[in-house]
Amino acid sequence: MLTTKQVREITKKLDEIIEEYKLEQKEKQKFKKRDWKTYEQTLANRIKYAIQNLDQYIEKAISTLKIIPKNSQGRPSKLTLKQKVQLLLIKAIVGKSNRGMSSMLTLFSLLTNVDVSYKTIERLYSDQELIMAINNLHMLLLKEKNIKNVDSSGDGTGYSLTIKEHYASYAQKLKEKAKISTKKMKIVYTFTLMDLKTRMYIAYGTSYHSEKAAYYQAIKQLKENKILVKSIRLDRYYSVQKCVKELSELGIEKFFLIPKKNATIKGIQKWKQMLKSFVENTKDYLKDYFQRNQSESGFSEDKKRFGWKIAQKREDRTNTAIFSTIIWHNLFWINN
Repeated sequence: MLTTKQVREITKKLDEIIEEYKLEQKEKQKFKKRDWKTYEQTLANRIKYAIQNLDQYIEKAISTLKIIPKNSQGRPSKLTLKQKVQLLLIKAIVGKSNRGMSSMLTLFSLLTNVDVSYKTIERLYSDQELIMAINNLHMLLLKEKNIKNVDSSGDGTGYSLTIKEHYASYAQKLKEKAKISTKKMKIVYTFTLMDLKTRMYIAYGTSYHSEKAAYYQAIKQLKENKILVKSIRLDRYYSVQKCVKELSELGIEKFFLIPKKNATIKGIQKWKQMLKSFVENTKDYLKDYFQRNQSESGFSEDKKRFGWKIAQKREDRTNTAIFSTIIWHNLFWINN
């Protein structure tokens, strides 16, 4: 019978167990070398597929929308809804790297003869029709890969709202409990849930206040989109019974969380089952848990391609900017 004492004995020496586990994994990977030629070709093919099929995906996403024309006395928009979506996504990716730029040159043909002002582009980020269209696009991409009942991982990161403050340095200051000015928000927090099989994002959330708030936004979106999750991996910050209970209500069966040093077996059945697996088969449990690294890898990939700074300052527009990154990430993995 599992006891709290057994759980705490494992958590007390967990750092040593993890170090030993990582050394074993490193030894297994020692003679496996990445075929860079194949890797680069695969990457190029994924990018090419995303570009070549972007137009048809946008058209499909828009075709399901029924938009009632507004009775407005203002000037009509110079852009169609399709052009708005194209422009938003093109703006998100152009000029982020030499490879990204060379791959994206073909996109410019999509917006031939379109001449709009900076303000028009800025307003795209709060355009409700456009937001509905990219939400449809997001769901269309998941449906395309038949993503229904998934093994997932979740993680949070942050994007800078000012060129003077990189998220990594800002986060380090928070860890060191330095005095951070709250007069002007510097970071927008993002939390994403990833399908481990396809490496595509199934839900995301953003917040100006905290990663936890972004996490709850992601869980809310997951529920609204009716995506079923079989298992989930989260970092130690979410290793509390409250999170397990809330996620169990969504139908999640398996949890891979690292218990805190003061963990207790008291609680709901799913919590006890997780701790039992953690204690009885620690290294196999860690193997499942460390699949969460794919989420960290996803953020790294996104920031290399799109940068770590968000130009928009309004919360609704910031959310749309991050959503466009989510869309591109999934487009790049849909042909994997």
